[in-house]
Amino acid sequence: MLKPPPGGFFNCISFYLGARNLIHMNFFRKELSNDELIYIYRNLLLPRMIEEKMLVLLRQGRISKWFSGIGQEAIAVGSTLALQKNEWIMPLHRNLGVFTSRQMSLQKLFMQWQGNKDGYSKGRERSFHFGSKAHHICGMISHLGPQLALADGVALAHQLRKEQKVSLAYSGDGGTSEGDFHEALNIAAVWDLPVIFLIENNGYGLSTPVSEQYRCQNLVDKARGYGMEGVRINGNNVLEVYDTIKGVREYCIRNRKPYLVECMTFRMRGHEEASGTKYVPQELFKKWVQQDPVRSFEQYLLAEKVLTQTEITNIRNGFKDYIEEELQHAFDAQPMIPDTAEELRDVYAKQSVIHSQWSLANRVDEPEPVTDEPAKRFIDAITEALKQSMEKHTHLVLMGQDIAEYGGAFKITEGFVEQFGKERVRNTPLCESAVIGTALGLSLEAFKSVVEMQFADFVTMGFNQIVNNLAKIYYRWGQPADVVIRMPTGGGVGAGPFHSQSNEAWFTHVPGLKVVYPSSPHDAKGLLIAAINDPNPVLYFEHKALYRSISGHFPGQPYEVEIGKARVVQQGEDITVISYGMGVHWTLHYQQQHPEISLHLLDLRTLLPLDYEAIRKAVKQTGKVLILHEDTLTGGIGAEVAAWVGEHCYELLDAPVMRCASLDTPVPFNTELEKNFMAESRLDECIKKLEAY
Repeated sequence: MLKPPPGGFFNCISFYLGARNLIHMNFFRKELSNDELIYIYRNLLLPRMIEEKMLVLLRQGRISKWFSGIGQEAIAVGSTLALQKNEWIMPLHRNLGVFTSRQMSLQKLFMQWQGNKDGYSKGRERSFHFGSKAHHICGMISHLGPQLALADGVALAHQLRKEQKVSLAYSGDGGTSEGDFHEALNIAAVWDLPVIFLIENNGYGLSTPVSEQYRCQNLVDKARGYGMEGVRINGNNVLEVYDTIKGVREYCIRNRKPYLVECMTFRMRGHEEASGTKYVPQELFKKWVQQDPVRSFEQYLLAEKVLTQTEITNIRNGFKDYIEEELQHAFDAQPMIPDTAEELRDVYAKQSVIHSQWSLANRVDEPEPVTDEPAKRFIDAITEALKQSMEKHTHLVLMGQDIAEYGGAFKITEGFVEQFGKERVRNTPLCESAVIGTALGLSLEAFKSVVEMQFADFVTMGFNQIVNNLAKIYYRWGQPADVVIRMPTGGGVGAGPFHSQSNEAWFTHVPGLKVVYPSSPHDAKGLLIAAINDPNPVLYFEHKALYRSISGHFPGQPYEVEIGKARVVQQGEDITVISYGMGVHWTLHYQQQHPEISLHLLDLRTLLPLDYEAIRKAVKQTGKVLILHEDTLTGGIGAEVAAWVGEHCYELLDAPVMRCASLDTPVPFNTELEKNFMAESRLDECIKKLEAY
């Protein structure tokens, strides 16, 4: 067992001996007054009584699902009361005590659980999958592990502001098996972040016992591997939890380090009510009922004469009336009437008035005319956009592998450390999921961040954070995800299957994300600045082969290219080519070689949301449409554009919509095979076929 750190911790911290034999639960009030003990008791009792009512409603069919925390209330209540009210908590399914201890409106909670419009998520989320910025509670997602990294981001914000605050994230024993647990603890340790990681070890991940989850003796032993301190305590003793977390909080602030707390507990009901408890040996229930956190604390207060039985009965009756009254308000709420316009409107966060005004005043959609000034490269445009954004937004943080002193794999951030410092230009461990989660955590504290994927291919390691956390959080509970992810993408450089993929289409299917893909230095700078100014998660694809191969003129001052607006690169009369990225340059090169064909070229620039008005105009221009992209054919963005054109522009077409894309194979390493793979090798064939109609 690890030695507890200094700071007012309980001495009696172990209540497991050998093969899970229980020992007596001891309460130590220390300096707590009677009023404080009663306050803790009331906070402990309320979630228990709410849950008992919810189980009745579940049986009556008035709610659809419930994850019971009966038997585990002391963890949520004790840890929440030990923190300051403006310190973020990342709770899970069985943490009703977090919400009630933060004094959230009970009638709104009931409305939330009923899926009512007036709940905390407008009926868009279930049970505890919601948050509240006003209460500093972050809504969970079902994948559990990703929540831990958000606590890293919040703690990083506190660290950057020199604030004396911590963040706290819960994990179940099963969740510690996920890679996100490792990544989040590793980042917190490496960056010395004041995060409390709290494991609720109730012995089971749904029905899987801990003996099938891990082989270390205690989960708290994992703390040593990350170079952090840890302690294992009785999670059913509310005073022990309260005092421990209070001491851990002081430790994290004083030492600017994370801490791991393992709370031993037991859930008295199923993972959720439908799953039952048949897989749990009945003798465990008999043992653990003696450790019931509410009853045990109640008996202690009676023994200490802090409360009388009459006073306890009065408290219970008062809570019963309160619950019934708040529940009736929830039942009286108006039935849900779907509003499609509102649903679509709430997918994306709106820019602040100040940023909107700046954006409108500094929007430049066309490249500057050629001047005597030398043209700048594509890569220079990205560097300039990042630098000017760092100067404008003092709360903007860059994160990525090797981006600090080394300047990144492509040297885009070279020299940034000297100008902006290592606090804002941060090398990260190799843990893409936790880095993206950290970026989202920064958003909770109104920071902006740009995360660099060393190669777009590596984004698979952070896919869940992007499509389930970043993309959905604003729609779910109104929290913007102010994160840009830079994606060096594309082939043509002989880098093989894992450094050459065009994976932009993966993300265009995900509501809540924005996906941009510039083809020119002008758009590279303007779109990146626009992405950083945007409060929504933006994936910014930058083709590696364009970095140093193309140059152009663009304004020296900061400016935006509007996200969601396509650009006509050249007017034409014979065939419309709709493309983006490298496909734009393939088309221009083909046009130079074939002046006899007049190509009308539309550069999409933004893939989500698409500029359908510009697409329609481009279709009308020639009546023949070719959609060209480097991505593979099946499921590419070209399929979506072709479907939309066929559905909405049929009367404008003089030929079937055609697609020219790369082969449906991985990207090969051999340069001759790669040339054959690329869509460019079939461009002439496609244009001639379309021209023949």
